[in-house]
Amino acid sequence: MRPDRHRHPSPRHQRFGPAKTIAGAVTTASLLVPIEWMLQRLAKSRRSALPWLFHRALIRSLGVSVLRHGQPVRGGPVLFVANHLSWADIPLLGSQLRGAAFIAKAEVAGWGAVGTLATMARTVYVERESRLRVAEQRDGIAARLAKGERLILFPEGTNSDGVQVLPFKSALFGAAQAVPGLTIQPVSLAYTRVNGLPVTRRQLPSLAWVGDTELMPHALDFMGLGRVRAELIFHPPVQAVDFPDRKALARHCEALVAAGYRQLMRAGGPPAGPL
Repeated sequence: MRPDRHRHPSPRHQRFGPAKTIAGAVTTASLLVPIEWMLQRLAKSRRSALPWLFHRALIRSLGVSVLRHGQPVRGGPVLFVANHLSWADIPLLGSQLRGAAFIAKAEVAGWGAVGTLATMARTVYVERESRLRVAEQRDGIAARLAKGERLILFPEGTNSDGVQVLPFKSALFGAAQAVPGLTIQPVSLAYTRVNGLPVTRRQLPSLAWVGDTELMPHALDFMGLGRVRAELIFHPPVQAVDFPDRKALARHCEALVAAGYRQLMRAGGPPAGPL
Protein backbone atom coordinates (compact mmCIF):
# COMPACT_ATOMS: atom_id res chain seq x y z
CA MET A 1 0.00 0.00 0.00
CA ARG A 2 1.36 3.38 -0.98
CA PRO A 3 1.73 5.88 1.87
CA ASP A 4 -0.78 8.72 1.95
CA ARG A 5 1.47 11.75 1.73
CA HIS A 6 -1.48 14.08 2.27
CA ARG A 7 -2.26 12.59 5.66
CA HIS A 8 1.29 13.04 6.86
CA PRO A 9 2.53 16.36 5.44
CA SER A 10 6.25 16.60 5.00
CA PRO A 11 8.22 19.30 6.86
CA ARG A 12 8.62 21.08 3.54
CA HIS A 13 4.85 21.07 3.01
CA GLN A 14 4.21 22.30 6.53
CA ARG A 15 6.74 25.11 6.07
CA PHE A 16 5.55 26.38 2.72
CA GLY A 17 1.86 25.34 2.81
CA PRO A 18 0.55 28.58 4.37
CA ALA A 19 2.73 30.72 2.10
CA LYS A 20 1.44 28.93 -0.99
CA THR A 21 -2.13 29.27 0.24
CA ILE A 22 -1.73 32.98 0.93
CA ALA A 23 -0.18 33.47 -2.50
CA GLY A 24 -3.13 31.65 -4.06
CA ALA A 25 -5.66 33.75 -2.16
CA VAL A 26 -3.90 37.01 -3.03
CA THR A 27 -3.67 36.00 -6.69
CA THR A 28 -7.36 35.12 -6.73
CA ALA A 29 -8.29 38.48 -5.24
CA SER A 30 -6.01 40.45 -7.54
CA LEU A 31 -7.53 38.81 -10.62
CA LEU A 32 -11.21 38.71 -9.71
CA VAL A 33 -11.80 41.84 -7.64
CA PRO A 34 -11.11 44.34 -10.49
CA ILE A 35 -13.29 42.30 -12.83
CA GLU A 36 -16.07 42.22 -10.26
CA TRP A 37 -15.76 45.96 -9.69
CA MET A 38 -16.23 46.64 -13.41
CA LEU A 39 -19.08 44.22 -13.95
CA GLN A 40 -20.95 45.48 -10.90
CA ARG A 41 -21.18 48.75 -12.80
CA LEU A 42 -21.58 47.50 -16.35
CA ALA A 43 -23.85 44.47 -16.23
CA LYS A 44 -26.53 43.84 -13.63
CA SER A 45 -27.09 40.37 -15.06
CA ARG A 46 -23.58 39.39 -13.95
CA ARG A 47 -23.82 40.63 -10.38
CA SER A 48 -24.62 37.21 -8.94
CA ALA A 49 -21.89 35.44 -10.90
CA LEU A 50 -18.78 37.33 -9.83
CA PRO A 51 -19.09 37.00 -6.04
CA TRP A 52 -19.89 33.32 -6.56
CA LEU A 53 -16.82 32.80 -8.77
CA PHE A 54 -14.67 34.74 -6.33
CA HIS A 55 -15.79 32.61 -3.39
CA ARG A 56 -15.29 29.38 -5.33
CA ALA A 57 -11.76 30.38 -6.30
CA LEU A 58 -10.96 31.58 -2.78
CA ILE A 59 -12.23 28.47 -1.00
CA ARG A 60 -10.16 26.30 -3.32
CA SER A 61 -7.05 28.40 -2.79
CA LEU A 62 -7.53 27.94 0.96
CA GLY A 63 -7.34 24.17 0.51
CA VAL A 64 -10.95 23.57 1.58
CA SER A 65 -13.01 20.84 -0.08
CA VAL A 66 -16.78 20.90 0.32
CA LEU A 67 -19.12 17.95 0.90
CA ARG A 68 -22.79 18.87 0.57
CA HIS A 69 -25.75 16.96 1.99
CA GLY A 70 -29.11 17.94 0.52
CA GLN A 71 -29.75 20.77 -1.90
CA PRO A 72 -30.21 24.51 -1.44
CA VAL A 73 -33.51 25.98 -2.52
CA ARG A 74 -33.34 27.25 -6.08
CA GLY A 75 -35.02 30.43 -7.22
CA GLY A 76 -37.26 32.90 -5.45
CA PRO A 77 -36.59 34.79 -2.23
CA VAL A 78 -34.91 32.60 0.39
CA LEU A 79 -33.52 33.24 3.86
CA PHE A 80 -30.74 30.73 4.57
CA VAL A 81 -30.13 30.33 8.31
CA ALA A 82 -26.73 28.87 9.30
CA ASN A 83 -24.47 28.43 12.31
CA HIS A 84 -21.28 30.49 12.33
CA LEU A 85 -17.75 29.28 13.09
CA SER A 86 -15.17 31.24 11.13
CA TRP A 87 -14.38 33.94 8.59
CA ALA A 88 -14.01 30.96 6.20
CA ASP A 89 -17.79 30.43 6.43
CA ILE A 90 -18.21 33.39 4.06
CA PRO A 91 -16.39 31.96 1.02
CA LEU A 92 -17.68 28.49 1.94
CA LEU A 93 -21.36 29.45 1.79
CA GLY A 94 -20.77 31.99 -0.97
CA SER A 95 -19.29 29.24 -3.16
CA GLN A 96 -22.43 27.11 -2.75
CA LEU A 97 -25.19 29.73 -2.84
CA ARG A 98 -24.95 31.67 -6.06
CA GLY A 99 -26.63 35.05 -5.90
CA ALA A 100 -27.05 35.05 -2.12
CA ALA A 101 -25.89 38.02 -0.05
CA PHE A 102 -24.87 37.98 3.60
CA ILE A 103 -26.36 39.74 6.60
CA ALA A 104 -23.33 40.90 8.61
CA LYS A 105 -22.50 43.13 11.54
CA ALA A 106 -21.85 46.74 10.62
CA GLU A 107 -18.17 46.61 11.64
CA VAL A 108 -17.39 44.40 8.64
CA ALA A 109 -17.84 47.38 6.31
CA GLY A 110 -14.77 48.97 7.89
CA TRP A 111 -12.46 45.96 7.57
CA GLY A 112 -10.38 47.35 4.71
CA ALA A 113 -10.30 45.06 1.67
CA VAL A 114 -12.63 42.57 3.40
CA GLY A 115 -15.20 45.30 3.89
CA THR A 116 -14.85 46.47 0.30
CA LEU A 117 -15.48 42.95 -0.97
CA ALA A 118 -18.45 42.53 1.36
CA THR A 119 -20.01 45.78 0.16
CA MET A 120 -19.48 44.83 -3.48
CA ALA A 121 -21.27 41.55 -2.76
CA ARG A 122 -24.35 43.54 -1.58
CA THR A 123 -23.98 42.62 2.08
CA VAL A 124 -26.76 43.81 4.40
CA TYR A 125 -25.17 45.48 7.42
CA VAL A 126 -26.84 45.42 10.83
CA GLU A 127 -25.98 46.80 14.27
CA ARG A 128 -26.81 43.79 16.43
CA GLU A 129 -26.24 45.64 19.70
CA SER A 130 -28.60 48.49 18.85
CA ARG A 131 -32.07 47.60 20.13
CA LEU A 132 -33.34 50.97 18.95
CA ARG A 133 -32.63 50.03 15.33
CA VAL A 134 -34.00 46.46 15.38
CA ALA A 135 -37.27 47.42 13.69
CA GLU A 136 -35.51 49.53 11.04
CA GLN A 137 -33.00 46.80 10.28
CA ARG A 138 -35.69 44.12 10.22
CA ASP A 139 -37.70 46.17 7.73
CA GLY A 140 -34.60 46.69 5.56
CA ILE A 141 -33.97 42.94 5.39
CA ALA A 142 -37.66 42.30 4.65
CA ALA A 143 -37.52 44.83 1.79
CA ARG A 144 -34.57 43.02 0.21
CA LEU A 145 -36.32 39.66 0.54
CA ALA A 146 -39.56 41.08 -0.86
CA LYS A 147 -37.65 42.03 -4.01
CA GLY A 148 -36.83 38.36 -4.54
CA GLU A 149 -33.32 38.36 -3.09
CA ARG A 150 -31.61 35.45 -1.33
CA LEU A 151 -29.96 36.30 2.00
CA ILE A 152 -27.78 34.38 4.48
CA LEU A 153 -28.29 34.96 8.21
CA PHE A 154 -26.04 33.84 11.09
CA PRO A 155 -28.57 34.07 13.96
CA GLU A 156 -26.10 33.15 16.72
CA GLY A 157 -24.93 36.74 16.37
CA THR A 158 -21.27 35.76 16.72
CA ASN A 159 -18.86 32.91 15.99
CA SER A 160 -19.11 29.80 18.16
CA ASP A 161 -16.06 27.92 19.45
CA GLY A 162 -16.93 24.81 17.46
CA VAL A 163 -17.96 22.74 20.48
CA GLN A 164 -21.66 23.46 20.04
CA VAL A 165 -24.11 25.76 18.26
CA LEU A 166 -24.99 28.86 20.27
CA PRO A 167 -28.62 29.92 20.94
CA PHE A 168 -30.26 31.68 18.00
CA LYS A 169 -31.32 35.30 18.44
CA SER A 170 -34.85 35.73 17.13
CA ALA A 171 -35.03 39.50 16.45
CA LEU A 172 -34.18 39.38 12.73
CA PHE A 173 -36.47 36.41 12.11
CA GLY A 174 -39.22 39.01 12.19
CA ALA A 175 -38.15 39.97 8.68
CA ALA A 176 -39.11 36.51 7.46
CA GLN A 177 -42.63 36.84 8.83
CA ALA A 178 -43.07 40.16 7.07
CA VAL A 179 -42.61 38.63 3.59
CA PRO A 180 -45.53 36.50 2.36
CA GLY A 181 -44.48 33.19 0.81
CA LEU A 182 -40.86 33.50 1.90
CA THR A 183 -38.87 30.27 2.12
CA ILE A 184 -36.49 29.72 5.07
CA GLN A 185 -33.85 26.99 4.81
CA PRO A 186 -31.76 25.99 7.85
CA VAL A 187 -28.13 25.03 7.09
CA SER A 188 -25.67 23.16 9.32
CA LEU A 189 -22.01 23.98 8.68
CA ALA A 190 -18.98 22.11 10.06
CA TYR A 191 -15.27 21.63 9.41
CA THR A 192 -14.95 17.88 9.89
CA ARG A 193 -11.55 16.70 8.65
CA VAL A 194 -8.00 17.98 8.40
CA ASN A 195 -5.61 16.19 6.03
CA GLY A 196 -8.08 13.31 5.82
CA LEU A 197 -8.32 12.75 9.58
CA PRO A 198 -11.20 13.69 11.93
CA VAL A 199 -10.93 17.11 13.53
CA THR A 200 -9.62 17.03 17.10
CA ARG A 201 -10.42 19.35 19.96
CA ARG A 202 -6.88 20.75 19.73
CA GLN A 203 -7.55 21.88 16.13
CA LEU A 204 -10.81 23.68 16.90
CA PRO A 205 -9.17 27.01 17.85
CA SER A 206 -7.49 27.08 14.42
CA LEU A 207 -10.82 26.44 12.69
CA ALA A 208 -13.27 28.48 14.78
CA TRP A 209 -12.55 32.21 14.94
CA VAL A 210 -13.69 33.43 18.35
CA GLY A 211 -12.96 36.01 21.01
CA ASP A 212 -10.51 38.82 20.36
CA THR A 213 -8.32 36.83 17.96
CA GLU A 214 -7.02 39.00 15.13
CA LEU A 215 -8.09 37.99 11.63
CA MET A 216 -4.69 37.58 9.99
CA PRO A 217 -3.04 35.44 12.72
CA HIS A 218 -6.10 33.19 12.75
CA ALA A 219 -6.11 32.98 8.96
CA LEU A 220 -2.46 31.86 9.07
CA ASP A 221 -3.32 29.19 11.64
CA PHE A 222 -6.25 28.00 9.53
CA MET A 223 -4.20 27.82 6.34
CA GLY A 224 -1.32 26.14 8.17
CA LEU A 225 -3.50 23.14 9.04
CA GLY A 226 -3.35 21.74 5.50
CA ARG A 227 -6.31 20.25 3.65
CA VAL A 228 -9.63 20.97 5.37
CA ARG A 229 -12.95 19.32 4.59
CA ALA A 230 -16.10 21.34 5.19
CA GLU A 231 -19.57 19.83 5.20
CA LEU A 232 -22.98 21.43 4.78
CA ILE A 233 -26.42 20.01 5.49
CA PHE A 234 -29.24 21.79 3.69
CA HIS A 235 -32.27 20.93 5.80
CA PRO A 236 -35.88 20.80 4.52
CA PRO A 237 -37.13 24.35 3.88
CA VAL A 238 -40.04 25.84 5.80
CA GLN A 239 -42.20 28.94 5.57
CA ALA A 240 -42.77 31.55 8.24
CA VAL A 241 -46.53 31.07 8.07
CA ASP A 242 -46.02 27.56 9.48
CA PHE A 243 -45.05 29.07 12.86
CA PRO A 244 -47.02 31.20 15.33
CA ASP A 245 -44.25 33.77 15.78
CA ARG A 246 -40.60 34.57 15.09
CA LYS A 247 -39.42 32.91 18.30
CA ALA A 248 -40.99 29.59 17.33
CA LEU A 249 -39.41 29.87 13.88
CA ALA A 250 -36.00 30.61 15.43
CA ARG A 251 -36.31 27.64 17.82
CA HIS A 252 -37.16 25.31 14.94
CA CYS A 253 -34.16 26.45 12.89
CA GLU A 254 -31.84 26.26 15.90
CA ALA A 255 -32.91 22.70 16.71
CA LEU A 256 -32.32 21.50 13.14
CA VAL A 257 -29.00 23.31 12.71
CA ALA A 258 -27.66 22.14 16.09
CA ALA A 259 -28.69 18.53 15.49
CA GLY A 260 -27.10 18.62 12.04
CA TYR A 261 -23.88 20.04 13.44
CA ARG A 262 -23.65 17.27 16.05
CA GLN A 263 -24.29 14.70 13.33
CA LEU A 264 -21.51 16.08 11.12
CA MET A 265 -18.99 16.22 13.97
CA ARG A 266 -19.81 12.67 15.08
CA ALA A 267 -19.35 11.39 11.54
CA GLY A 268 -16.09 13.26 11.07
CA GLY A 269 -14.86 12.55 14.56
CA PRO A 270 -16.35 14.25 17.61
CA PRO A 271 -14.19 16.84 19.36
CA ALA A 272 -14.48 15.01 22.68
CA GLY A 273 -12.16 14.34 25.58
CA PRO A 274 -9.61 16.51 27.37
CA LEU A 275 -7.30 18.86 25.50
